[in-house]
Amino acid sequence: MNMPDVPDMLWNGWGDPARTTPLPDTVTGLLRDLLGIRPRATAPVALDALPVPASPLTDAARRALREAVGGDEHVRTDPESRVRRTRGKSTPDLLRIRRGDVTDVPAAVVLPADHDEVLAVLRACAAHGLAVVPFGGGTSVVGGLAPERRRPFVALDLRRMNRLLALDPVSRTATLQPGLRAPRAEALLAEHGFTLGHFPQSYEWATLGGFAAARSSGQASAGYGRFDEMVLGLTLATPEGTLEAGRAPRSAAGPDLRQLVLGSEGAFGVITSLTVRLRPLPQTRLYEGWRFASFEEGATALRKLAQDGPRPTVLRLSDETETLVGLAQPDAIGSPGSRRDTGCLAIVGYEGAEEDTAHRRQRAADVLRACGGTFLGEEPGERWAHGRYAAPYLRDALLDAGAFVETLETAAFWSRLPGLYAAVREALTTALTAAGTPPLVMCHISHVYENGASLYFTVVSAQGEDPVAHWAPAKRAANEAIGAAGGTISHHHGVGTDHREGYVREAGPLGVEALRAVKRRLDPAGLLNPGILLPLD
Repeated sequence: MNMPDVPDMLWNGWGDPARTTPLPDTVTGLLRDLLGIRPRATAPVALDALPVPASPLTDAARRALREAVGGDEHVRTDPESRVRRTRGKSTPDLLRIRRGDVTDVPAAVVLPADHDEVLAVLRACAAHGLAVVPFGGGTSVVGGLAPERRRPFVALDLRRMNRLLALDPVSRTATLQPGLRAPRAEALLAEHGFTLGHFPQSYEWATLGGFAAARSSGQASAGYGRFDEMVLGLTLATPEGTLEAGRAPRSAAGPDLRQLVLGSEGAFGVITSLTVRLRPLPQTRLYEGWRFASFEEGATALRKLAQDGPRPTVLRLSDETETLVGLAQPDAIGSPGSRRDTGCLAIVGYEGAEEDTAHRRQRAADVLRACGGTFLGEEPGERWAHGRYAAPYLRDALLDAGAFVETLETAAFWSRLPGLYAAVREALTTALTAAGTPPLVMCHISHVYENGASLYFTVVSAQGEDPVAHWAPAKRAANEAIGAAGGTISHHHGVGTDHREGYVREAGPLGVEALRAVKRRLDPAGLLNPGILLPLD
């Protein structure tokens, strides 16, 4: 049932099924001895054994959807297609599907080919009482693909909308459809000598529309910026018609309507095209490692580079625990060559023209040394680059071994970062220890700005009897700690349902009502991603 050249991810895990690998014995032994983790007694439910209910789609609704997208082959109601669009890829999402929970399965999967077909699908859904969940790569880790179930919903899979529509080499812009997966978009742009420079951990599977809808931030954000900074214009299909935003690099023509769409997670409409800025393909790419005695010392070095320059393209710092475990190089964990040094590992990367790269590297090295950094050579950086998309596969292997592993992230101003770091670690450690599963909590800084930075936490513990319920109080405690310490509820994962309460507190009552007013105007029947981003009325 796959579209040509567009493979599906593993239905109950991450990515390419051929890349799944078990943990080395050294790691499983460490999990057992350190955290009391042992394999679960019951195996995950098989795909063909899932209790998928029959589609509630009526014959009339099926006909209307078929007419909207030009044929039966683009309206799927078979169990496998629906299961593969059930929820996203957070750890709770995967644990639910592994135990056979298909309560969030869509009634159908609908595959439009262009903007007009998206509008036609929205009209058909409005006429037949169906909700709509836009579906790109399916990589949400915040509950962004599991709407409130007050009515049946369709998964609007945008994979057929996968073309480069226009490229302007003079202005260095491109207009692309939202269903393009990131590697294909990079390949199309590279034919013309350009790159987006956007490489998040979800890069191999995520789509451009998803990047915009969730305000994604890539691992080279220090040099290329966030994805929302790359978007110059967009087209939005809504139940009330078409919204166009952005016609110049900058404008003083009122509030920027792009900002209503960027980060809206499909709650206001479906992004059907994006105009983005481009950069020339770099002549050189080089990554290296540095070591700092403490997280505080390393964070000071990152702050100086972010504020006063020169700014590398990639700039990230693992805390002592993440460095000790080796999580900055996940494909090497448990191997004989893995580093187990003390201190904090920083990965610093440079991309661009050769002369500029060499100049920035030399000047940055002076700053890093002045802040106490020790140069480790290129091997740690190149190993990070080689394995930077491997962490989600490691998460699957840990789940298979009986561990619970989840990530969460936030950001704050530099002055608040130490307190935020301590508060979140304490909240997670206290909550999970009280539940009888003391955790390993790791953290890194991976996105830096002149005024602040992000913190990205990874938590590993035993699963408990009901892993999803076991995690909920710890997640709630972390969210509350983030708010109390002055952080934002999400830096780049988005809101979904997992962060909705925190977002409501962050936006405030008047802000939420303003967004509700936008929702009511663009989507008066509440069809789009109900309960995602904003609570239902």
